[in-house]
Amino acid sequence: MSTLVPSSTDELVQWTWPQIEPHYRELAARPLNAANVGAWLADWSRLEEAVNEMYNRLWVATTVNTADEEAGRRFAAYLDEIFPAAQAAEYGLKKKLIASGLKAEGFEVPLRNMRAEVELFHEANLPLLAEEKKLSTTFDKIVGAQTATWDGKEVTLQQLQPVFLDPDRAKRERAWRLSMERRLADREKINELWTQFLRVRTHIAENAGYDGDYRAYRWKQLLRFDYTPANCETFRRAIEEVAIPAGLRITERRRRRLGVGSLRPWDLNVDPLNRPPLRPFETIDELRGKTSAIFHRVDQQLGAHFDTMAREGLLDLDNRKNKAGGGYCTEFATARRPFIFMNAVGVHDDAQTLLHEGGHAFHVFESARLPYIQQKQVGLEFAEVASMGMELLAAPYLSMDHGGFYGEADAARARVEHLENAILFWPYMAVVDAFQHWVYQNPDDALDPAQCDAQWAALWKRFMHGVDWSALDDVLVTGWQRKGHIHQDPLYYVEYGLAQLGAVQVWRNALKDQAASVARYRRALSLGGTQPLPRLYEAAGAKFAFDAGTLREAVGLMEQAIAALDPE
Repeated sequence: MSTLVPSSTDELVQWTWPQIEPHYRELAARPLNAANVGAWLADWSRLEEAVNEMYNRLWVATTVNTADEEAGRRFAAYLDEIFPAAQAAEYGLKKKLIASGLKAEGFEVPLRNMRAEVELFHEANLPLLAEEKKLSTTFDKIVGAQTATWDGKEVTLQQLQPVFLDPDRAKRERAWRLSMERRLADREKINELWTQFLRVRTHIAENAGYDGDYRAYRWKQLLRFDYTPANCETFRRAIEEVAIPAGLRITERRRRRLGVGSLRPWDLNVDPLNRPPLRPFETIDELRGKTSAIFHRVDQQLGAHFDTMAREGLLDLDNRKNKAGGGYCTEFATARRPFIFMNAVGVHDDAQTLLHEGGHAFHVFESARLPYIQQKQVGLEFAEVASMGMELLAAPYLSMDHGGFYGEADAARARVEHLENAILFWPYMAVVDAFQHWVYQNPDDALDPAQCDAQWAALWKRFMHGVDWSALDDVLVTGWQRKGHIHQDPLYYVEYGLAQLGAVQVWRNALKDQAASVARYRRALSLGGTQPLPRLYEAAGAKFAFDAGTLREAVGLMEQAIAALDPE
């Protein structure tokens, strides 16, 4: 089978369904028994890797340049002609394996996942799933085209980020308002797209037999076997009890240091002691080089992984017009290589983002030895431990003494900002998570963007405290429009909150023994998706938890570290 798969990327992205389909047909027809199940799985894995990499190569091309019409056309053609047919063929092979009753070593969790996927499959959903991906590309185009004029130049909204670090409060406010005005200009476009997303998803759930209950459908699609929506509510209550009071201590300290009567949204990124903004790098080469040095200090092999990416052109780091927003790490499965995409503009958040996405990339490298692609399907709740854990494991090496970005004082300052932002993230995560649960429990109401605005505002008031949003109602209530996960990755966000809790536990262990903690981290990553979530957390030295007690211990450790790094 492997010799029939295209040998080069250029060939791979030109593959058509008539070229692909015979390979699926041969696997479906091949007798399956205990003697050949390993070889059959290996051939299936190579084929699925190729189809998966084809998708990712074509999708990446639409994100690195959202104005590339040819890339958009090729990706749309894939979604129309290959994606539905490949999904149907995959369904057939999953059914064949399940019906055989055969098992392979390390395949228990993938087999559990396959059973759920077979139960969800409905042929009528294939064009709808493709349509959902096209809507996601449209969202990227809307966001990627958002620019503003600043100091006489057209800039992307991401390129305004450094202004939010300027000590001049009036200048920050002007940039913030300009950015939000531009986003609000697309309010109706995003509202219209939102109703299309919801209708497609409701239809998908109905086809799959969930009577319009998209949340139940999506829960299974996300392969969430180890927790329930009720656990999410438990976690949100823990956040109210523990993280919100800690967040208020952080925002009050910021308000007091800035010497303002109340914190406004444009006061949240500037240094509260009016020190100049952290400038970790001037060029992308510098960002890449210093990040490599930090990774080598964490672990020599992890540093070597990152250097491989740099050498092979697997890092697209700079911000530019017509580039999709945000950052991600994806995998080119046949090549067994990750690809990192981000929008660096020279602020500390860029350095933090690359450390984060580096953790995802290391997951790809460390699990590459697993024989079957199905074993690499990792729950996002643990995939984010890989990334958030790496941010914390790398933090001690941010200083120039270790080849990093800053002098000792600024390195400590960056670590304080990171820990404070991590605590403040939990309440925001709770807003996004609760909003999405509301949407899919009340799909008819959520079709009305005005009701979405009202629900977002109510949740914001419940979880987000310490910042004055008076006279900014339009911006506040449309916050849900600016969170890409809500549109493109429904019900995907609680993973970040759970993983942050896991990552802090990995870091806790590193404070006692960095080398041992990193070894456990790498071991857990190497397991891919061969173990359930609680066991993956355990392998990394953490507990998969939702309770206030575990969160309180984590927040207490973080506040302790903040006090040590910032004695004043």
